[in-house]
Amino acid sequence: MAKQTKSLRIDGRKFNDLRSVKITPDYLRGPQGSVLIEMGNTKVIASAFFESGVPRFLKGQNKGWITAEYGMIPGSSAQRIKRDVAKGRMSGRTVEIQRLIGRSLRAVVDLEALGENTILLDCDVIQADGGTRTASITGSFIALMLALYKKKKDGKIDKIPIKDYMAAVSVGVVAGAPMLDLCYTEDFKATVDMNVVMTQTGRFVEIQGTGEESTFDYAELEKLLVLAKRGITKLIALQKEVIKRYNN
Repeated sequence: MAKQTKSLRIDGRKFNDLRSVKITPDYLRGPQGSVLIEMGNTKVIASAFFESGVPRFLKGQNKGWITAEYGMIPGSSAQRIKRDVAKGRMSGRTVEIQRLIGRSLRAVVDLEALGENTILLDCDVIQADGGTRTASITGSFIALMLALYKKKKDGKIDKIPIKDYMAAVSVGVVAGAPMLDLCYTEDFKATVDMNVVMTQTGRFVEIQGTGEESTFDYAELEKLLVLAKRGITKLIALQKEVIKRYNN
């Protein structure tokens, strides 16, 4: 890996900077919890619906379930994206991402404390510029929390069944340099591409790392994880600010 320089990136950031982040809670009127999360030019609407009951495989176990759906609207990219319904099936990428979102949220929720209830998360990418899956995870956690607080206020649950805060961010190696929170242009050029999901206490939920026509060693992996932790720490601080304002 080349020695890290202090030169700015394509959008003027330093190598260890997040893109600008804006989070708008209660973005939609219908769901129990919703946010618009904007990371640079990537924009995702995450919404949470709370429903009584659980899937058949969990009936009678006195525990809840969390699942997610993910999609990109046709106009979210420069080239129109076909809807899955028009193709007659979900793409492998869509299935992979929505499973990742569901796993990430279930990892930090006490499903037994949730009771026999299901929370469905919908992540709709309305503008894509890299990092859509990580923005979806970060935004979904907030939508989930807002829905839980609303249900607790309504007396539907006794406590907020969250074990830890959690967020996600992308990192990668571009032109020999490790970088945090890649935009699309950087992601396209990256020789190493990684998505990291981590809790507030520093425990990993998932690490997805790939060498794109390249390889990376342990030292390079460590540098990328340090960058990811830096970004996730900042994102969790923003999550807390939004949730605190919401409940005041």
